[in-house]
Amino acid sequence: MILETPSLTLRPFTPADADALARAANDRRIWANLRDRFPHPYTRADAEGWIAFCAGRPEPGENLAIAVAGEVAGGIGLERFGDVHRNTAEIGYWLGAAYWGRGLATEAVVALTRYGFEALGLERIQAPVFDWNVASARVLEKAGYTLEARMRRHVVKDGRLADALLYARIREEGVAGEPPSRHELA
Repeated sequence: MILETPSLTLRPFTPADADALARAANDRRIWANLRDRFPHPYTRADAEGWIAFCAGRPEPGENLAIAVAGEVAGGIGLERFGDVHRNTAEIGYWLGAAYWGRGLATEAVVALTRYGFEALGLERIQAPVFDWNVASARVLEKAGYTLEARMRRHVVKDGRLADALLYARIREEGVAGEPPSRHELA
């Protein structure tokens, strides 16, 4: 699965991405805003392991590279829930610091959200954000997500107990204020 937008491409990771992935991901500022399963420091071996893991996953849209001008700039994915929550997925994303401030994270979130609704038949996509991560909250707001809850004392990161903000978007709301459109899928 490949999604093209004006500024970036969402695509599967490939073995050739290992060096660029390690460069972009090896930043404590990124690690500080992600789950502990995201390593720091982030080495080439971590990148190779991640790429191999992704290659074995059959779910479309689960773990994708955010590529800018052909080089990995970050990652994004949808993790579908199960059982009675099977029409819901969590979206997660990160972008290397060299690419911050250009609207790329919002563009990637909009594209994958649209794909989740249209191609995967999801009814709800949600994202928890650490309360100190104002930039990520802003990405979701610009992508049309709504703040639904403050989950108090919900996370521990780097020895810090904090709240998580739960943002969500449902199918009827479309993406970024507009209904989803099938012709916009690449």
